[in-house]
Amino acid sequence: MTDQPRRPPAPIKTPCIKVCVIDGESGLCMGCYRQLSEVAGWAKLTDDDRARIMAELAGRRERISPEKLAMF
Repeated sequence: MTDQPRRPPAPIKTPCIKVCVIDGESGLCMGCYRQLSEVAGWAKLTDDDRARIMAELAGRRERISPEKLAMF
């Protein structure tokens, strides 16, 4: 029996752009549009759950006022 070298885990796809500011009104991150609970639990979600959330993100942008988004 030969020991095979361990491969590093596959990277987890994420919408994070390193702008971690939570909008108080919507509860969404103004960088990636995820909820704080989604950001915190991202690594524990299944690939399907992450894909579902990623598909919803574009529609969430409108929940944050344009004036706030203009800061970034």
